[in-house]
Order: sequence, then structure tokens, then C-alpha cells
Amino acid sequence: MPWVIISTVVAIFMGVTMLFVRLKSAEKPISKQKIILPPLFMSSGTLMFLFPVFQVHWLQVFEALAIGIIFSIFLIKTSRFEIHQNQIYLIPSKAFIFILFGLLFIRIAFKLIIGSSISPGETSGMFYLLALGMIFSWRLAMLRDYHKLEKQLEKPSQ
Repeated sequence: MPWVIISTVVAIFMGVTMLFVRLKSAEKPISKQKIILPPLFMSSGTLMFLFPVFQVHWLQVFEALAIGIIFSIFLIKTSRFEIHQNQIYLIPSKAFIFILFGLLFIRIAFKLIIGSSISPGETSGMFYLLALGMIFSWRLAMLRDYHKLEKQLEKPSQ
């Protein structure tokens, strides 16, 4: 039970941190590297599956990734870019805070529900995959939108 409380507090702290990072990053132009690097850095966490305690069945892998991709739809729909002074900026949505904490609440509820039926290691593995599916699909959509605006910037003014 203490692990549930500790992990929940850590998840809330990470959510609040993410909110501040996202708001601060909106003050600076975005680049391809700023879109691509976070999921690449996060992908190193896949090494956790080398340890048997974190390994999950293939069905659980697909379930977690699918839920992550579904969750990413909310982030994709509220992420938009604008061009200001020949630079591309990610514009923070007013709904972002509600979406972020809504997704966090749903993840905590899932964790409490499935945490009683599977081991903490498997739960950790599944939630890592959920987050990975969410971040990768969100960032791919961001990259697609960024490229569209980048092409607009490259067109000569008429």
C-alpha cells in the first residue's frame, strides 16, 4: 500500500512538472529536435524489460500501447502551432491542464484497479508502455504539423 501512495504522489508531481515545462517551452520557438528528442530519451526505459519482474505478455503490450495511443488523441487535438516572426511556436491550449490531470487521474484509477491483479513490476511495465505509446504518437503528430508549417515558411512570399 505505501508503494501505491508513493507512486501516486510521484505521478502527480511529474504531471505538475510537465505542466510547467510545457508552459515555459511555449515562450521559445520549437524545433524538430525539441519534438523528437523527448520520446527518444524516454525509449531508453525499454531496457527495463530485460529484467523478468517488468516483463509483460504480448497481449498486455498491445493493450497498453493501444490505450496510450487513444490517450494521445486528446493531446494531439489540443496541440497547435503558429508562425510568429518566421519562427514556429507551440501554442499552449487552455484545455491542456484539464487534459493532463484528467489523463493522470485515469492512469491512477487504472493502476489501482489492475494493480491488485498483476504484480507491481508488470504494472510498471504496462504504464511505461502506455506512456510510450502516448508520447510517440503525440510527437509524431506534432512532427507532421511542424513539417506543414515549415514548408509554409520555405515558400517565397508573393
